[in-house]
Amino acid sequence: METFLYITAVYGVYLGIGVFVIGMAWRTYQWATTPKSPVRLGMFPKPKTGAARVLKMLKDTLIAPQSARIEPLMWAFAFAFHVAALGAFVGHGRLIHEFTPLVNWLGEDGMATFAAWSGGTAGILMLAAVVFWIARRTFGPFKQLSVPEDYLLLALLFGVIIMGDHMRFVGTIHAATYREWFQSLLVFKPEIPDDILRSTTGWSLGAHMLFTDLFLIYFPFSKLVHAIGAFSANLVRSE
Repeated sequence: METFLYITAVYGVYLGIGVFVIGMAWRTYQWATTPKSPVRLGMFPKPKTGAARVLKMLKDTLIAPQSARIEPLMWAFAFAFHVAALGAFVGHGRLIHEFTPLVNWLGEDGMATFAAWSGGTAGILMLAAVVFWIARRTFGPFKQLSVPEDYLLLALLFGVIIMGDHMRFVGTIHAATYREWFQSLLVFKPEIPDDILRSTTGWSLGAHMLFTDLFLIYFPFSKLVHAIGAFSANLVRSE
């Protein structure tokens, strides 16, 4: 297991982050150097002020009211997924540094309970959304519109989430142990703690990181890059 963990949870992390950063820099360069259209692309009704434009861009990107009107069920799952993913991303900040004020307020046991409930809820919501999207593209009319990349992206997301949920609901490793591992990566002195190596949760961590590494590597070259490009696209629509 140690070799597997070093491949996926050490070297794979460096590779995944490196490709992601370089790939997104390349994407950003492409966007920045694309000639602007001589025709204004704003859609009616257009905001009259710059601040109103920014607010409309944020609303269209983060809330997506158009999608809510066209397909409410899909929008509900997508909105739940993105809120849960944001919560999970913030929660992973514990790998860098413990949320000390929250721990002081809740206490160690309270923090563990809060993390279990919040992390577990986020994991279930994200899993439900991905299963819904898989079913949506496998059955019914949307199957005809789906391409292999759609299933690949959903498979990677499913792997990331299901392995994360396994670590949350079945694993017995404390957050401090994961923090010790991750902080060793940040200082380029990678080390897998013995508690992880001795635990069956190590296999879950390795699989979780394998899917995460592959997702990071593929992200800049996939259609999911719209998650970042959507901000500028919606800003153009309000010009």
